[in-house]
Amino acid sequence: MHRHPVVSRRTVLGGLGAAAATGLAVQPAQAKDLVIGFIYVGPKDDYGYNQAHAEAAAMLKKMPGVKIVEEEKVPETDDVSKTMESMIKLDGATLLFPTSFGYFDPYMLKMAVKYKDIQFRHCGGLWTNKDPMNTGSYFGYIGMGQYLNGIAAAYATKSKKLGFIAAKPIPQVLINVNSFALGARSVDPSITTTVIFTGEWSMPVKEAEAANSLIDQGSDVLTCHVDSPKVIMETAERRGIFVCGYHVDQAKLAPKGYLTGAEWNWITVYKQFLADEQGGKPLPNFVRGGLKEGFIKMSPYGPGLNAAGRKNVDSVKAEIMKGGFAVFKGPMKDNKGNVVIPAGKSFPETAVELESQNYLVEGVNGALA
Repeated sequence: MHRHPVVSRRTVLGGLGAAAATGLAVQPAQAKDLVIGFIYVGPKDDYGYNQAHAEAAAMLKKMPGVKIVEEEKVPETDDVSKTMESMIKLDGATLLFPTSFGYFDPYMLKMAVKYKDIQFRHCGGLWTNKDPMNTGSYFGYIGMGQYLNGIAAAYATKSKKLGFIAAKPIPQVLINVNSFALGARSVDPSITTTVIFTGEWSMPVKEAEAANSLIDQGSDVLTCHVDSPKVIMETAERRGIFVCGYHVDQAKLAPKGYLTGAEWNWITVYKQFLADEQGGKPLPNFVRGGLKEGFIKMSPYGPGLNAAGRKNVDSVKAEIMKGGFAVFKGPMKDNKGNVVIPAGKSFPETAVELESQNYLVEGVNGALA
């Protein structure tokens, strides 16, 4: 895998370091525009997590007074520190978005201490007020999108068996698995969902194996929570079953089987940061939002979702947009029969209690590692 832009950038940065060591003057890049840096752990065209951010960055490029610099395929190692530093020194970036989970600690935090005049905002839920104030986090609540995916899946399934391919059983992933299953069971309580955890965010071979295994077991609708759903979508389409997307619109990968999808709409977040920065306002340290706030959106409907399914999804989506809709409400049991939410109790998607979710709901076949 070639990464010429990154190598070139770091080579030049190393040369600048050598120049500084010999006493030569080194000036940071000067620019009239606000220079914003985006860093991705994978390719920008992965039909997944990285593409969702890259699509928003492309929209920002079209706005006046902005210059965007980007690096893709940057590992969650000290490589990201070098990339951030090169963006600051070579490009004059004053606002950085390291978008991958593992970029935050220690890499972004160390850079923030070293460059106190630079603003760093990380995509994830890790920031606390103990961290440097020139850092922060932003993220979205996408569980409602997976709940709507589940409703759509319920109208497409004939076997009443759904499949979910997930990376790791962390709370955010479990919220999505459970939300999908609950959405389907809101239509038909006899529907079951089988989940397979691959153990990694990007494992195309394992993801293909999981997809084929679920289909062989009778699942006729799949969805997922992995970095790039590409292989899963293509496998499902080839096997002639339906899919619900995640991260971005994957309809091109499954033109016959794509029902709808839960997409990130990061431009909403980035435009907020841009407006604050250009307006001289302090950037917020903690930003969150869901479907109602425009942080996520649903893919257009595919040909596999019938009129009744579209009507139900639209109706529930309208309720969500009003605010106050709760996916997780009692009485609710996990898949071992234990009561996890008592009758009369409910949790909005913003509830901190959901951030430690460690169970699979009733109707989900699978086990937590």
